[in-house]
Parts: sequence; structure tokens; C-alpha cells
Amino acid sequence: MAARMAFLFTLGARGSPLALAQAHEARRRLAEAIGCEEEAIGVEAIRTSGDLIGDRPLAEAGGKGLFTKEIDAALVAGRIDFAVHSAKDLPTDPPDGVAIAGFLPREDARDAFVSAVADCFAALPPGARLGAASLRRRAQARRLRPDLKVELLRGNVETRLRKAETRVVDATLLALAGLKRLGLAQRARAALDLETFLPAVGQGAIALTARRGDARTLRALAAISDEATVTALTAERAFLAALGGSCRAPIAGHARILDGALTLVGQVLREDGSESFEARVSGAPADAALLGAAAGRDLAGRLPPGVLPAPAART
Repeated sequence: MAARMAFLFTLGARGSPLALAQAHEARRRLAEAIGCEEEAIGVEAIRTSGDLIGDRPLAEAGGKGLFTKEIDAALVAGRIDFAVHSAKDLPTDPPDGVAIAGFLPREDARDAFVSAVADCFAALPPGARLGAASLRRRAQARRLRPDLKVELLRGNVETRLRKAETRVVDATLLALAGLKRLGLAQRARAALDLETFLPAVGQGAIALTARRGDARTLRALAAISDEATVTALTAERAFLAALGGSCRAPIAGHARILDGALTLVGQVLREDGSESFEARVSGAPADAALLGAAAGRDLAGRLPPGVLPAPAART
């Protein structure tokens, strides 16, 4: 207990290299904001259920929440003061006792193309093997290139890079933000266009969570939260929530503020990539939640049966 009390704050995060890079970015920003040494803020690596699953898509094992529930439990129990997550891992409804305290400034939200056989996605040879775990990426790839053999590829960033570079698969897709945070952006062959490969909701953003009612921690984290990112993520997460918050359907969404207006593009695809459906809205940034929810409801109302999972299967 003495070591725990020595820290001004203790943050929790997954133990992967990317998660720890994100944790240290948050620690650095918080230390600067409150005027302390970085070492005064403790970092606790927490293994999650999602880290233990490597043989099947996460959607089959429970989806959203697999990378957060053990960290949430540590937060509610008081083992840590706040947590750092990839925003795209957050469930649409935080568990009881947990509050989203903010988001750090968003990195590049695009996907990156990694391959030893082609310089860009379109140049992949017919029948090439694309490794991916994300339902979204798999469906988007099949939509554009139905000839590709899409295979499950799990593992941390370095593992997936290595498998693509040594031709265990011919190519893979990764979040460019993660590569940049790890200093590995040079290993991407190309960044994929946002319009062609719309990213996952929250991609590129780091989320901060804390205990509800913990005024001291919430106040400290507010000092490092980025307003533009909060606005964009509010719209994206409202869009996802209006679609049931599903992790078992290929859903993409990206919002940004341009010339004073908030624009959101949302997408739902069939898993086999045979069809895709989009919604676009634009309006005042102050109406981010309303805009996102309206886009989600509009899209849900236009989807043919079977595109989204039945309500009982949603998470």
C-alpha cells in the first residue's frame, strides 16, 4: 500500500506495447498539466479478457468490453485512479461507476496498408491473402476486392506487421495512429483514403475513464482533454449507439470539424462485403450527439433485414 500511496495518480492500461505507449502519452500530458514529474504518476498494466483470445474474432467471444472490463473493475475497486483506452474499444455504455473523462487529441484516423508484395491495396495480386481480425476491415476489403482471400489475423501490432512482411499473409491493415505512436509508421506501404476505408468509430483517439464522483481525478483529466476530439467522438459514439452499439456487424464512422461545421459519415456493411450503406450529416458542433444519433437512426431505418444482428445479440 505504501508504494501505491506514493503516486499522485495511478493509471491503468492494457500491457501491450501500444497500450503502454498510449498510457505514457497520457501520463506525460497530465504531468505537464498539473506540474509534476512523470514518475509521480504510476502506470499499472492490466491483462484483459481480450488479450487472452487469439484464435477467433473478438465479436464471437463477446466483442466490445473484452479489452476494458478488467480495467473497469480495477478502477471501481480503487486500485487505479483512471484508465487509458483505445477509444474504439470502449462500449457505448460505460459500466456503473465509470465515467468517460475525456479524450486526448486525435491522431491520424486512417488505416495503413502493410505488405511485402504490393505498394497499395489496389495493387494486390488476384487471390492475395489479406490478414485481418476486424469485421469492418474484412467487409470493406471484400467490398472492394471480392477476389481476395481474407483470413483471421490476431496479435499485437508487431506480430501483425511481421506476418505481413514475411508473407505469412500477403497484406494486412492496421490503424495508422498506432503505428505512429509506436514509431513504426515507416513500415506502412500506404495510408488508406478515409472515403474508401472509413475507420472504426473512435479510431485514432485515446480515451480516459475515471470513477464517477471522483472530482479530483475528473478535474485533472479535464485539463488534458481535447475539445475537438470530444466533439467528434460524441457524434461517432451516438451514431454507434443508435445502431445498437453492435460489435457483431461491420460498422464504421468518422466525424470531423471543418470550417466550423461538424460532418459525420457513417457506414454499415454486410459481412461478405456484398453491400454497404452510408449516412452523412452536417451541422453545429454543439449538436454532435443529436447529429450522430440522427445519422444512426436514419441508417438503421434503411437497412435490409439481416445486416445488423438481432437485438438480443447486440452488445
